[in-house]
Amino acid sequence: MADSASSSFFYGTLMHPEILKRVIKNDASHLQIAPAILLEHTRHKVKNADYPGVVPYPEGQSLFDRELTLEERSVRGTLVTGLTSGDMKFLDYFEGAEYTRRNILVHPLGSFIDVAAYTISDDKSLVPASPPPLPPASELLPAVQAQTYIYNNLDYLEAHLWSFDDFVRKNAWKWYGPGASDGDPEDTEVDRRNASGTTSPVEAAVST
Repeated sequence: MADSASSSFFYGTLMHPEILKRVIKNDASHLQIAPAILLEHTRHKVKNADYPGVVPYPEGQSLFDRELTLEERSVRGTLVTGLTSGDMKFLDYFEGAEYTRRNILVHPLGSFIDVAAYTISDDKSLVPASPPPLPPASELLPAVQAQTYIYNNLDYLEAHLWSFDDFVRKNAWKWYGPGASDGDPEDTEVDRRNASGTTSPVEAAVST
């Protein structure tokens, strides 16, 4: 039986295709990627870490003393299609017990491209630092089913919202390293996270 393909929404370190390749341990030539948005969720920096966690808006709002804007309670990220069961096992192990893989609906914000065709200049088109205003939900492209990793412990999240642009400029290199694309064995944050023993499989929530 052929391996059924999965779609996942990534909102943190895995938005960067070079980091995704490092995690799933292949060249991702079977994958496509597009910018997308997850509504009514918030993305926060995990305390003492480079990476973020996403939680449903009612939980995230409790960290603030005000109502958030539509943009603030929407998470821009990437939608990746074609993930194999083997890819998902690597992703579950990488994300670990901090997260639960859940079924969600996300809205694509643009066209898909082959991950293999990605270049560093695509960072700004996939998740621009200063995106145009988010249109009303009624004007977005139809939502599609995907899965994403929801953070499990609100106490470990900071109140301010996480920035992918800041991550790319300051920290992304630590996660994939200059030799990631050509098999260089140099340790990266991905390798250290996988080798630390702190990660574990994540149980996917059953869709209701």
